Amino acid sequence: MEVLQLLISGVSQGCVYGLIALGFVLIYKATEMVNFAQGDIMMLGAFVAFSLGNLAGLPFVVVFVLTLVIMGALGMALERGLLRPMIGEPPFAVLMLTIGLGFVIRAIAGAIWGNQPRALDSPFAGEIVELGGLIIGYENIAIVVGTALLCALLFLFFRFTRIGIAMQAASQNQLAAFYLGIPVKRVFSLVWGISAAIAAAAGILVAPVSLIDPLMGLVGIKAFAAAIVGGFGSLPGAIVGGLIIGIAEQFVGLYLPAGLSEVSAFVILLAMLFLRPEGIFATLQQKKV
Repeated sequence: MEVLQLLISGVSQGCVYGLIALGFVLIYKATEMVNFAQGDIMMLGAFVAFSLGNLAGLPFVVVFVLTLVIMGALGMALERGLLRPMIGEPPFAVLMLTIGLGFVIRAIAGAIWGNQPRALDSPFAGEIVELGGLIIGYENIAIVVGTALLCALLFLFFRFTRIGIAMQAASQNQLAAFYLGIPVKRVFSLVWGISAAIAAAAGILVAPVSLIDPLMGLVGIKAFAAAIVGGFGSLPGAIVGGLIIGIAEQFVGLYLPAGLSEVSAFVILLAMLFLRPEGIFATLQQKKV
């Protein structure tokens, strides 16, 4: 029973890592950039939801939708204002820019909302269901169900919509996509917007479990490890890598000395880099023309 309880908690936490990792993978596949501010964008989304829900008193569903729209627009604005001028620059310069962006976002969040942890009002908070001795929080169920729904929507979007297919084409070969009439720059903006919206959804889902504060975005480092473990070019791999790290943290925290659970993600990352550097789902093949 204890194992099942840990497994449920691990799956819930792993879904959060997986959602943030999805943002890493989406941006990298489309633009070959790595956005190390993805975790901080998640944190900012949680604070936006806090302002709309707790301060403005809007219903939770409205808060969820509005937050995704606001953060999606912010993601597109960041791409247009900060990242697009960096096209053609060395990858290290872009990497340092996104790291600096994370620091700026944390500072802005601390200045606006303060550094005290905040709780997001949610219809799932505090409610539990018991199944044969298992105690499952509604917020954990919401995280798992929400992750599944978002993944299904992304699958349908990339499989059946014109813009989704255009994004896949641009990720394979930007020049060929441009010659085919695909607005590559607009596609890049949309990718950043979708990634920011997904990160915001992760922030809203995890907020009832862990309180909101400017440092909660540092979880993005573990999500980056999850993306590498799953295979940095694979969207399903991002979710699988997140689940592996989330579940491992729970079991390491119980059965091994205290403090090791916080570094378990990086131990798994190092092991994966030694054993299978391309990740579980090796999809970083040469791009098609």
